[in-house]
Amino acid sequence: MLEALTRRVGGAVYLPGDPDYEQARRVWNGMVDRRPVAVVRAATAGDIGAVVEFAKEAGLPLAVRGGGHGVAGNGTVDDGIVLDLGSLNFVSVDPASRTVHAEPGATIADVDAATSVHDLAVPLGVVSMTGVAGLTLGGGIGWLTRAHGLSIDNLLAADVVTAGGGTLHASAEENPELFWGIRGGGGNFGVVSSFTFLAHPLPHELFAGNLVYGEDRWLDALLAWEEWTRDLPDLMQSIVTFLVPPPAWELGSVPLMLVGFAWAGADRAEGARVLEPLRAAVTPDAEVVEPTAWTAWQSAADELFPRGSRAYWKNTSFDRMDDEVVETLVLRAAEQRWRGTAFDIHHMGGAYGRVPEDATAFPTRRARFWLNVYGYWQDAADDDARVAFVRGLAADMEPFATGGTYTNFLGAEAAGPPGEHRVQAVERRAQAATVWGPDKLERLTALKRRYDPGNLFHLNHNIPPA
Repeated sequence: MLEALTRRVGGAVYLPGDPDYEQARRVWNGMVDRRPVAVVRAATAGDIGAVVEFAKEAGLPLAVRGGGHGVAGNGTVDDGIVLDLGSLNFVSVDPASRTVHAEPGATIADVDAATSVHDLAVPLGVVSMTGVAGLTLGGGIGWLTRAHGLSIDNLLAADVVTAGGGTLHASAEENPELFWGIRGGGGNFGVVSSFTFLAHPLPHELFAGNLVYGEDRWLDALLAWEEWTRDLPDLMQSIVTFLVPPPAWELGSVPLMLVGFAWAGADRAEGARVLEPLRAAVTPDAEVVEPTAWTAWQSAADELFPRGSRAYWKNTSFDRMDDEVVETLVLRAAEQRWRGTAFDIHHMGGAYGRVPEDATAFPTRRARFWLNVYGYWQDAADDDARVAFVRGLAADMEPFATGGTYTNFLGAEAAGPPGEHRVQAVERRAQAATVWGPDKLERLTALKRRYDPGNLFHLNHNIPPA
């Protein structure tokens, strides 16, 4: 049977026992250890439809892998087919129209390298190794969210290979309902073989950096940060991080609060004026503020997440940051006396918040802040403790949550240990309702019934067709 698959595709097919099979089957999250019957590394977009058709005909589960960086580990599967798009990573830029075409295996680093030479940028994520496909289909929160919106807000069109093996062009004009669904609904409706984005002007060197606060200043600094965010211009993006920094950062081995910021405007002096009230409110213990190339800024956190890291993440949106919320966050931050967990608080609003709630399938536009709690450790002996910390902080924040879950900041939630995929349909539907809410889930379910009634594309944060 697998010989027929080999004949259908132009790309390499890795089978158990092949020299490169072990490497081919691995995904970024080292907690996910699955053994597919074949891994197909697509050589052309045509291979995508061929693999989709084969998996459907053979009745085999299909996992789709773009950059392979997803924390949930959905890019592999036991006893099924993995469609690996990593070799399809070409990016082209038309600087006159500011349009960017990206293949589905491209990473943030690939897109940034292509756009930065034109002093342009597509709003993407915060770790350069992340695959553009999964990031975009989930929404795309990053350093340009307030200035220009989510990745999906800058997606102009996409080509989608559906469960039938054919390709549909999705845009505001063609197949608009499918276009709505892929902007936040994940890979539930097909495999995107091409993305077209709108890029935005960005200075060659950013005014960006981090203000660093020791534990004795956390309460005051976090409250001051909250007040500072109330009236910021869209061009200022800020993310607060609590972590024990890695040795290479030379910031010690105790937990710190970092206020990261990036000014998307050309006037550095104006960016400095915007930052100054925060710096003056609570003087940082240290700061790293210097002209920074966009590509360097986008890759600054990469070393936290080496391939093979064991990982488990949870997230929530919230609007309040009063004394009760701040105390909850600070207490949990102080527990981190180890390297291997952290949490970020993304300041939302701006362009992101002005997109109408029903314009895309992204869970919510009302959030003022988004919390990402993430573990990224190396030793399996730490699994229980690290997972417990992530779950504990997420549980503490549940009373303040405002609804919606960002799938790109979400590990595999299932009836079993992290990474387990064998979940019954009723559980999948309950999980989907938690992510998208009942109204959007109803619309997404109708799309699922139309484009993938057999749920071929189920190895994801799944929307069951029934």
